[in-house]
Amino acid sequence: MKALCVLGQHNYGDPARDLGYEYVNFLPALTQLGYDVTHFESFDRTPYSDFADLNRRLLQAVERMQPDLVLCVLMGYEVWTETLDLIRRTSRALLLNWGTDDSWKYEQYARFIAPHLDCYATTHPEALEKARRDGLKNFALSQWAASDAALARPLPAAQCRFRVSFIGSAYGNRRTHIEELRRRGIEVDCFGHGWSNGPVPAADIPRIMRESVISLNFGDSATQLRGLRPYRSRQIKARVFEVSGAGGFLLTENAMHLSDYYRPGEEIETFDSRDELADKIRYYLDRTDLRDRIAVAGHERTRREHTYTRRFAALLDKAMTMRSATRTQSVPPRVADESFESLCVRHRVTPPLRLLRTLLSAPARMLFGAQRGPRAARRVLFELSWRLAGAHTYSAAGWPGRVFYRES
Repeated sequence: MKALCVLGQHNYGDPARDLGYEYVNFLPALTQLGYDVTHFESFDRTPYSDFADLNRRLLQAVERMQPDLVLCVLMGYEVWTETLDLIRRTSRALLLNWGTDDSWKYEQYARFIAPHLDCYATTHPEALEKARRDGLKNFALSQWAASDAALARPLPAAQCRFRVSFIGSAYGNRRTHIEELRRRGIEVDCFGHGWSNGPVPAADIPRIMRESVISLNFGDSATQLRGLRPYRSRQIKARVFEVSGAGGFLLTENAMHLSDYYRPGEEIETFDSRDELADKIRYYLDRTDLRDRIAVAGHERTRREHTYTRRFAALLDKAMTMRSATRTQSVPPRVADESFESLCVRHRVTPPLRLLRTLLSAPARMLFGAQRGPRAARRVLFELSWRLAGAHTYSAAGWPGRVFYRES
């Protein structure tokens, strides 16, 4: 069996930020399940001249390889909905997308892209409920997990190198949490983009978790907009399963449905406020015997139930059942009759769109600088597009991808 994985090799498509999570974890899991795995880069913009080039090369890869599975981790409008339709129409492959951040991305993304897939996997139960409400029958509930290759028995606290550690980028409330802990006399060794220690290689992350008496995890997302009001949602992060799988003791910000996977106080520990976070750090640093028992219990639960080979084996079974139902539906006539080159014509950047880029970018550069300005302008256009144009945003003719390729 052959699998084509359409996702980013590096975090945020940037080689300087080391290998991406899905690349490190998903490809080996599929290999263990018997797939011959090929990677297709979809996040790094440098290999392609524009999104038309990216989509053309993806279709060529599918035609050349004839995979049994196309597993996507799509972040936005990089793969057109028409391209997904063409893959389903011309290929035998099961077309599956792993959804990320559906606690806030369902409304702006998942509901628009799902009709063009055999299966959309979500880790957010509320997104599944919304999909059923919207008549989308190809949503499957799954969850993050731990790499089978990174499983390791916990070390006793006395043998750990770090007292308290955190691994992850410095965004949102994370800096504030860490600064508040330091004001209270609790030092945290932080690793990742934006911290003084900087990023660490993906291969070193499980070791740091295992060698920490306490590994922290924060469940908030990046800042999003609900109407005009900024907000952050709490999510079950992949780190929850990584820490326990790697043999660490997890102290994580609480999130809905977390208790469906681990028993707080017995297999992991949770907090809901900064006061509780500080109190529990001190508590478990003083009671290392209890810390050791919880770390072992969490690791055993992960080994039994929460590895990626188990996740994907179950998910692929669900997806195949869904494919049998969705492939009986006819391809929209527009897609069936339209050639890929005609899609490329619709994707061209016209003079009015060049003017639109200038009008959006000029004030954004003044406010945010030469580097961040165009990204802020792209964000404004995207927020307007998905609200006003809906699914059109993710098509070949969608404006954000045509106007802001490099910044997307």
